[in-house]
Amino acid sequence: MTTLFNPLLNGFHPDPSVVRVDGADGPEWFLATSTFEYLPGIPIHRSRDFETWELIGHVAVSEAQLGVAHVATGGGAWAPTIRHHDGVFHVVITVAMGRGMLHFTATDAAGPWSEGDVLLTQDGNGTIEGIDPDIAWHADGTCYVTFSGLQLTGSLDPNAPAHLGIQQVAVDLSTHRALEEPRSLWSGTGLMFPEAPHLYEVDGVWYLLIAEGGTERGHSISIARGSGPEGPFEGAPSNPLVSARSTPRPIQNTGHGDLVRGPDGDWLCVLLGVRPRGGTRAFSALGRETFVTPVTWSDGWPQVAAVDLNPRPGTRTEIDFADGLDGEWIGVRRLPLEVATLTDGRLVLTGDGTTLADEQPVFVGRRQEHLNNTVTVRADVARGAGGIAVRYEERFHLEIEAGNGSVTARASFMGLEQEWRHPFEGDVVDLHLDSARPASGWRMVATSDVFRLGFTPLGGERIDLAEVDGRFLSSEVAESFTGRVIGLYAADGEVAFERWVAEGDDE
Repeated sequence: MTTLFNPLLNGFHPDPSVVRVDGADGPEWFLATSTFEYLPGIPIHRSRDFETWELIGHVAVSEAQLGVAHVATGGGAWAPTIRHHDGVFHVVITVAMGRGMLHFTATDAAGPWSEGDVLLTQDGNGTIEGIDPDIAWHADGTCYVTFSGLQLTGSLDPNAPAHLGIQQVAVDLSTHRALEEPRSLWSGTGLMFPEAPHLYEVDGVWYLLIAEGGTERGHSISIARGSGPEGPFEGAPSNPLVSARSTPRPIQNTGHGDLVRGPDGDWLCVLLGVRPRGGTRAFSALGRETFVTPVTWSDGWPQVAAVDLNPRPGTRTEIDFADGLDGEWIGVRRLPLEVATLTDGRLVLTGDGTTLADEQPVFVGRRQEHLNNTVTVRADVARGAGGIAVRYEERFHLEIEAGNGSVTARASFMGLEQEWRHPFEGDVVDLHLDSARPASGWRMVATSDVFRLGFTPLGGERIDLAEVDGRFLSSEVAESFTGRVIGLYAADGEVAFERWVAEGDDE
């Protein structure tokens, strides 16, 4: 019996799409998620049991494949769909504010992937405009791209969105041109932002699964069915299939799902959600994560179970950089090794005049995966200044920095900045960034967690400089589509990092 862990993928892993591939050694599952302005882009995780997932590569291992060097925060790689057809893996995705709607292929999901072809309009003079593309094939060979008709060149005002509903075109993948003008399909039950369409043929019936209600507390999944991939589609009488809105469930914002057969032959739905905390559960520290829930069928319709919380055990990660950087390291609009070098078993970052408030900071990080989390890094600041930071985006970050005669804790939230300083004349120091649920007292706990920032001189005792409310680094406050990324940065000069130790759990 398969154990369904939830989250399935901890931390910033939104908009999941999954495909099953049956091989000589049994089935494997491949899962892709969004990465927005971070590089490398579009991670691919593989599992052989749906319990243990391994990061095997990324679709975009160069900036040119996506074109995110100057995308706005929250733009970039949105909502991939991964599929396998005639021995080839396919990923379709929208690079919002970048190259547009793209199609990638690979014979091995670990890569290398193609450079990415733009999906063009029928006349070849423009790009298909929309988000969240899906790709599916009819038995007659026709390839369909179904997508959400959000017009990114228009208004993104949720009160007046430029949205054409769920649309579809047949596409010639040899030229990457649409073979027709987009047709409108079924756009849900009337909630805002119909998106994340996926098209399936099950026992001769075509199903159109979508998300609607927005990716916040009103998020949901609905489904329709028809006799062919072009419809017409009728909605299920039990829509929405799943939504956590107005419920006490610990996982909220559930939606943006993809259906797949699991290891036991039963159906599963992989979807996104958040784990909010606080007295009114108002703050989601880790952003949108990947979850999974069982699916059953009744009268020709899928029934999706509510998403149950079942966290994995805590983890400890120790990195000494002697073996280089694994695939979990990501950079902001640049690849990690564009801003870092590996020298004598140390990770060296060199300041270039940018800060964490800039478009392309000298920063390399890893997703925060647990609600309770501690990170300690050893930094040599003899030739510069830098440290460890947690980033949500340019306007929301928190750091502790050593160099130039002091250690400084700094909180930067939407133009408001506060610093705490302590003298430090040494060269090597351990820097600490911890977050945990606040202690309960006589008043209602009104935040997600509390950060504690400190340092330990070599041979000395830990000195804490600041405690900072973690709500400012949550998706509801920052309004970012991403999540917390904890990483190393250089403010000026050359900073060498010798060790990274992270521990976390979700108790």
